[in-house]
Amino acid sequence: MRSTPHKVLGAGALTVAVVAALVLPGTPAAARPAAAPAACTPTQVVGNGGFENGTSPWSASSSTVITSRFGQTAHNGSSYAWLDGVGGTHTDTLSQSVTVPAGCDTATLTFWLHIDTDETTSSVAYDKLTAKIGSTTLATYSNLDDNTGYVQKSIDVSAYAGQSVTLSFTGTEDSSLQTSFVLDDIALNTSGGSAPPPGDSTRTPASPSYTANLSSDTSGTVWTGHESATFSNASATALTEVYLRLWDNYHGTCDAMPIRVTNVTGGTAGAPSVDCTALKIALPAPLAQGQSTTIGFDLGITVPSGADRFGHDGAYSFIGNALPVLAVRDSAGWHLDPYTDNGESFYSLAADFKVTLDHPSGLLVPATGTSTDTPGSSGRTVTTATASKVRDFAWAAGPFAKISGTSAAGVAVNVYSVSGISSASAQSMLSTAKSAVDAHAARFGAYPYGELDAVIDNNYWFGGMEYPGFVLDVVSTTALTHEIGHQWWYGIVGDDEYNSPWLDEAFTDYATDLALGKTGANCWSSVSWASSAEKISNSMAYWDAHSSRYSTVVYGYGKCALHDLRRALGDTAMSKLLKDYATAHWYGVSTTAEFKSAAQAATSTDLTSFWTQHRIDG
Repeated sequence: MRSTPHKVLGAGALTVAVVAALVLPGTPAAARPAAAPAACTPTQVVGNGGFENGTSPWSASSSTVITSRFGQTAHNGSSYAWLDGVGGTHTDTLSQSVTVPAGCDTATLTFWLHIDTDETTSSVAYDKLTAKIGSTTLATYSNLDDNTGYVQKSIDVSAYAGQSVTLSFTGTEDSSLQTSFVLDDIALNTSGGSAPPPGDSTRTPASPSYTANLSSDTSGTVWTGHESATFSNASATALTEVYLRLWDNYHGTCDAMPIRVTNVTGGTAGAPSVDCTALKIALPAPLAQGQSTTIGFDLGITVPSGADRFGHDGAYSFIGNALPVLAVRDSAGWHLDPYTDNGESFYSLAADFKVTLDHPSGLLVPATGTSTDTPGSSGRTVTTATASKVRDFAWAAGPFAKISGTSAAGVAVNVYSVSGISSASAQSMLSTAKSAVDAHAARFGAYPYGELDAVIDNNYWFGGMEYPGFVLDVVSTTALTHEIGHQWWYGIVGDDEYNSPWLDEAFTDYATDLALGKTGANCWSSVSWASSAEKISNSMAYWDAHSSRYSTVVYGYGKCALHDLRRALGDTAMSKLLKDYATAHWYGVSTTAEFKSAAQAATSTDLTSFWTQHRIDG
């Protein structure tokens, strides 16, 4: 995704900064050689969970939250946490930073909760208590859950082993009729002796293949049908479950999910987690190394309003990250990172897709892969898109204006424009796309995905967004050249976009500079770090908490570091390094450690001080 001034204008669409520095498994450690798993030390990690020792280490919104005052009673002892109960518009918060030890089989959060309310409804949740770990909602309770005494709640948080996170409770009350949320005896217990290793460094589920058959409503904003995923286990550690990423549920709520998975076959679905962007599917039997299986499910997609990478701008729908894809498990465990609107969270393995889209004939449907259209039922068209070795699948639907051409190297390029884009602008974008795809291919390897579709709308707040063979962009030569560069850096040469965003954004911005004849001369001289913690190689967990610096450091300083590396190695050696590195990781996954190793192998000069100066760890 390309940061542009549009991103500044759209900043209000961003959610609040992530509270915790680390949120879910898949930290930057995933980019380092796997260490031996830590042994479990069974322990309870919440401090002062019974509130009998003052307020520390809790942080509360007011001094009255942790209390022993008249009106409520403790579950044990004399003190408790009392959130809300005001009877007017009010919010109380309670939080504590905790570290969940690594290596344990289980980690369980428990707390005792009493709710009393003056609300009389039996159907409307006016007042709510939300329990979170990091930025992820674990559970929500409301005035509808009122009870006469305390009830113990228990939530599995094993996925956070080895992480430092913030445990928080937020109570919100509307304008009338009080609801009191009373907490006591909060604990987070780990146990299990010594956990089995999370598995070898092999990334799995491997060789995924997705088939989807979807039909749209008359506007192209609602799609329903069926999807299946076939995969194998490449790891020596058996697969007992897989996770589907329902990324676009970030754009809704768990009560009204834009991406709905039902009627699962080939496994048993659990409750959605990670703000309903992850769905665990327990397999009926452990899947051993080399074995394959298939899961299937009914799928419903509702596109919200908004010119977003998942949204509709009037009659034009943009449907990115809507097809559920399999999460990756590697030596760090399952990668279940949260969605980020500031950049990308998307980490997936190269896969084959066959997607059939049944839609009104008045809608054009550009999509990932190579598409063919056949007549459907009356007034409808069936677009069948097939793609090989791609990490995701995206499409759009609307009454676009379409122009097409072929690059000098033979790549078919299509530009789809919304109304309001002039024919001159569309032609300019077609010319840019043709030159950009050839320029990148000459440097990094031939473009492998057949046709390339560019969907142009100047209302995109984010500037541009990349998908395999399919990009969204404003009218901008630089932005479109950048998004097409992503076909190589993340598309062909994959990476963990949440934990190592520089590996696609910095590399793509560097490639954009080269394609546009920019040398990056003296760009490092303008570098000014905001803090000692700021590094080019930081994860999106860091950048979501420091969002104003993300583009400056990851895009700007990142590409400048690569220009400096080119000057250190020499133009010829740098060109060979990147082309050879792309070839070696074609359809694979790049890590910071691997790139640093490849760069070191390209020169006799010790690059240790280079990485330190440029703040690239891993």
